[in-house]
Amino acid sequence: MNEENRQPCCIVCGHEKEEGIFVLSEFICDTCESEMVRTDVRDAKYPFFIHQLRQIWLKKDA
Repeated sequence: MNEENRQPCCIVCGHEKEEGIFVLSEFICDTCESEMVRTDVRDAKYPFFIHQLRQIWLKKDA
């Protein structure tokens, strides 16, 4: 696939998606964003989301 036709890759799920948001130049797809905002802090997936989002700040400081 041509580089300019590529869709951004989600920092959470790792898939290329068309729709989503950018946070400090990192992309989060709509699907992951929706799941994150609905996830309770006691949910088993919560630490995973925190870890993935922490990567945004680690890349920013690098």
